[in-house]
Amino acid sequence: MSHHNSKRQEQTKLIEKLTKKHTCNFKKHEIEKLIYMYQELVKNSPPSYKIDRSKFRDLLHQHFEMTDDILLDRVFRAFDQDSDNYISQEEWVTGLSTFIDQSEPESVIKFCFMVYDLNGDGYISREEMFQLLKYSLVKQTHDEDSDESIKELVELILKKLDRDHDGRVSLTDFTTSVKEEPLLIEAFGTCLPSQKMRDCFRTLICEGQAKKL
Repeated sequence: MSHHNSKRQEQTKLIEKLTKKHTCNFKKHEIEKLIYMYQELVKNSPPSYKIDRSKFRDLLHQHFEMTDDILLDRVFRAFDQDSDNYISQEEWVTGLSTFIDQSEPESVIKFCFMVYDLNGDGYISREEMFQLLKYSLVKQTHDEDSDESIKELVELILKKLDRDHDGRVSLTDFTTSVKEEPLLIEAFGTCLPSQKMRDCFRTLICEGQAKKL
């Protein structure tokens, strides 16, 4: 069997797998377009032929107008499920499904939690909240906000999120709080694209414009 035919068979199997995957909410023709888009993006990126951190940041800038460096890196890590510092085709489609579709609230909440859990220990600590809020507030106001003000804000948010009162926020705490107050989902910074950007990207893959990229 030729290499070309073998690759085509691999793609067909992957598309079928993703179409049936319960965590993927794209239709088959959308998955096909996303795979094509992925291949176009990596065709000049040997030796891995996978999306790296730099290329992923460019994509978030271009398609979703996301510019927060700390959160961009964390979004990359949330997509990179096997932590190999590259985003595979499957990770690309599955990650975008949560990012764009957002029809599975539990998946979206878990995604945001992973972004905010900077050290990946399963909790958002006071220190992580402080780091995220300090960076976000300074960026928005172009002013060095006092550490004391940010610490007060951390305590206010912690009161809302820390359901079991152990001084940190678990995924269970975060999920319960966000279900009661949906605006808390991005309490520590913008890690999801706006509705407008999601609609634009969905139109891009639905109308088959991916081939022009």
